[in-house]
Amino acid sequence: MYTLRYIFSLFVLVSFCAAAQEQPKDSTANKVPGPYPQRYGLRIGADVHRAARSVYDDDFRGIELVGDFRLSRKMYAAAELGTTKITVDEPQLNFTANGSYIKLGFDYNVYQNWLDMENMIYAGMRYGFSTFKQTLNSYTIYQNSDILTNDDVNGSYNYFDEVTVYPNTEYSSLTAHWVEIVGGFKAEVLDNVFIGLSARLNIKLAETEPAGFANLYIPGFNRTYEGAFGVGFNYTISYLIPLFKKQPKPAEPAPVKKKQ
Repeated sequence: MYTLRYIFSLFVLVSFCAAAQEQPKDSTANKVPGPYPQRYGLRIGADVHRAARSVYDDDFRGIELVGDFRLSRKMYAAAELGTTKITVDEPQLNFTANGSYIKLGFDYNVYQNWLDMENMIYAGMRYGFSTFKQTLNSYTIYQNSDILTNDDVNGSYNYFDEVTVYPNTEYSSLTAHWVEIVGGFKAEVLDNVFIGLSARLNIKLAETEPAGFANLYIPGFNRTYEGAFGVGFNYTISYLIPLFKKQPKPAEPAPVKKKQ
């Protein structure tokens, strides 16, 4: 359900961005990439979703810094660096995950900008690595009851009592490796200021697990509902620091067919 929601949100926003950047129907529409020099530089920013959640959610503290560097007209080197501390409270389990992560990879811009625009609709990949610790705060078990009691709510009888155990056991020096398939967009809303959205499908490669307890949440990877698979997303605001410009190569003219 969460995966479908993220994919649908990404699809709607990417479609809106593409429609908003539709080329005008005049003579300048053929100038792709045009005579305008292409800017190359470092774009840095942060995930505003994690920052906002740290304010309204008492059980979450996190920050993620994002950056990319343009390598060619279409290719960008990309990275994310972050920390997360989250407490998950479930009916039978309460635990805290705390750690840092880094993601390195690339983005490929599939959107054809016109004139001097620098928007992106991209696909890419990341390699992710996280080092973290888990604290098992409490868990609930059922044990045999010596007294047979009647449950007035549904008229049934209880043969077991719920017992909550508070071990407060910490498992440290844990690590995890994974790859991410990324899709998203970045749109320039002010000079050198970009907003972006990306969705990620995470595939776990390896992890260290504590004895008798699974890694239910990995910082950077997020929840591990589906075993080796996870999902994630971010909403970003970033700023481009231009470093230099390159003149794009003019498009080669189509060969003229000779009349026979």
